[in-house]
Amino acid sequence: MGKATGFLEYTREVPTRREPAARIKDWFEIYNPFPEESVMTQGARCMDCGVPFCHTGCPLTNLIPDWNDLVYHGHWKEAVRQLHATNNFPEFTGRICPAPCEASCVLGINEPPVTIKQIEKTIIDRAFDEGFIRPEPAERKTGRRVAVIGSGPAGLAAAQQLARAGHDVTVFEKNDRVGGLLRYGIPNFKMEKHLIDRRLEQMRAEGVKFETNAHVGGNIPVEDLRREFDAILLAGGAEQPRNLDVPGRGLKGIHFAMEFLPQQNRVCEGDAVANQILATGKHVIIIGGGDTGADCLGTSHRQGALSVTQFELMPKPPDTRSPATPWPLWPMQLRVESSHEEGGTRDWSVNTVSFSGDADGNVKHLHAVRVNAPPKFEAIAGSEFTLDCDLVLLAMGFTGPVKNGLIDELGVELDLRGNVHANADYMSSVPGVFAAGDIRRGQSLVVWAIAEGRKAAAGIDRYLMGD
Repeated sequence: MGKATGFLEYTREVPTRREPAARIKDWFEIYNPFPEESVMTQGARCMDCGVPFCHTGCPLTNLIPDWNDLVYHGHWKEAVRQLHATNNFPEFTGRICPAPCEASCVLGINEPPVTIKQIEKTIIDRAFDEGFIRPEPAERKTGRRVAVIGSGPAGLAAAQQLARAGHDVTVFEKNDRVGGLLRYGIPNFKMEKHLIDRRLEQMRAEGVKFETNAHVGGNIPVEDLRREFDAILLAGGAEQPRNLDVPGRGLKGIHFAMEFLPQQNRVCEGDAVANQILATGKHVIIIGGGDTGADCLGTSHRQGALSVTQFELMPKPPDTRSPATPWPLWPMQLRVESSHEEGGTRDWSVNTVSFSGDADGNVKHLHAVRVNAPPKFEAIAGSEFTLDCDLVLLAMGFTGPVKNGLIDELGVELDLRGNVHANADYMSSVPGVFAAGDIRRGQSLVVWAIAEGRKAAAGIDRYLMGD
């Protein structure tokens, strides 16, 4: 715990965000610096709550009260050791995790919860600044070789754990840079990419090898990996986007979110992107009200859209925690992301019926209707409307991993939702082939991906070494 009476003496504080009018002119992270003294004060609010529900609220079971207490007392080096005991990449989760730990904080029953996420971010950023983060190569090698397919958070976490256990690890990434959705899905204003690069430098020093432009099941035959490696981990994510099968879907100017977002990330990396999908000077409609939709919203603002409208099929959530999701469950309630502060219109209970375009085949109108609550989503008579648009971005989630290529060639068993089925050790139906992250559990959070990568690494180690 922190200070015994801290939760009575101090209120919750979080960093302020840069002014929207200023931040939409650049791609840097949106938060202002938060004084270290304020972080220590927030650590003091952590209570001696007996049963720390934050442990189970976090998929990584982070030792939150431990490092809150250490921060309060100024023991930063020990705090990062405790933080790394369960989380390979707190610099990622401290920025882009929605913080289910805070939703399950005991103090949050009747007061604002402890500022866990900001404390986590501060610990790891200070650790890098102070030089606490150094390579941790294995003391001895096992002689076993593991191929990790996919370099998102699940693949990277597994690769680091396996390398530290003494295995020879090679990560195969189909894109030109390592990082998966951390690199090409998360906009820079939420997480700058130098954070990935400094962690990769540590991993390379620990012996992890990275192969880019390496599409297993494409330009790299699956059989080669089966022959050359003792185990394979599938960590390729859930990349099959949910489509909107309505009349006019084939018009030009209608794109999946994951066609739009990676292009801007490449531009931020210094690449020239031919025929880039841009919101500049356009009326933009985003279909989907989740995090990906918000990422499209913030990106559209920064590209200079004329207007942005975001639709969601589900009803508008309540402003405060819904009685249907009591503490310590993740609360169903309205969330205002940084992108929503920057402008645009949000609307709920809207179902897109069709699109229409001009003579050149460009989308010009979205036709929609308002609907009743789920599960039927019945159209409300007389609620039809039409909205002008020049760019439509589909951000309706993902239906699972792409099956063509790697998965089909391996012949692994799939579950009822089309994800790769795996046992308690994260091994698939094919001996020696494991799965972790979104490819196994479906579209989820970065914190879940890291947790699954760590658990899969433990399963692989048991498979290779016997214990």
